[in-house]
Amino acid sequence: MLSNSIEPLTLDLIEWAAETLKPCAYVMGAWRTSCPRLTVWEGALDRGLVSRVVCVGGGFEVAATKAGSAALLVSGFGGA
Repeated sequence: MLSNSIEPLTLDLIEWAAETLKPCAYVMGAWRTSCPRLTVWEGALDRGLVSRVVCVGGGFEVAATKAGSAALLVSGFGGA
């Protein structure tokens, strides 16, 4: 995967998700869009740059994947 093919807003999402696990509902609320095309969240999830992690008590949290963290490193974006 080439880092220059990842949009800056997607890199923002990966960096934000890499900081700490965040509840899925929080992520969805923060990154939703009214655009009829794929959202930043859906694009990052489809590309394997972020993932949903099942919580012990139920629900999901969001985390950057190894591929997402690698994309940040290759792009020089953020500190992940």
